[in-house]
Amino acid sequence: MIRVGLICVMAAIAICLLAGSALAQLRAKADVACRPAGATLEYDCTIKLTNARTNEPLSGVTLTVGADMPSMPMMHNVRPVKAAPGADSGTYQARLVLEMHGDWAVQLNLSGPVRDRVVANIRFDPDLATPTMPSRARPSHKH
Repeated sequence: MIRVGLICVMAAIAICLLAGSALAQLRAKADVACRPAGATLEYDCTIKLTNARTNEPLSGVTLTVGADMPSMPMMHNVRPVKAAPGADSGTYQARLVLEMHGDWAVQLNLSGPVRDRVVANIRFDPDLATPTMPSRARPSHKH
């Protein structure tokens, strides 16, 4: 009887560890849309965060948004700014002030109940901003 009880306790612990591991593995997906804000090199960005597995909105996270130019490592980067929650669940707003037009890797750092990093590659031109494919394979999540 003691052996059966011990097996049940060990099974319960294993289930709890697996459930905790699943929560820790929650990944974010981000849709980033930026548009010129009026001043030169300023862009207002709307970020929609969702659970990558379920597509449910991710609310209640602290989101910082920064950027760097992959073509010029360590030369051009934007200090991260804190994004403000938007009107819709899982939506956030941030203003980026860039150093020049071109291709930028926009880094979204999530903290709080979900910890993750998502990178969106965007080409910023004077009159629009469009998503781009990275010039080299680059993971979208930091492990």
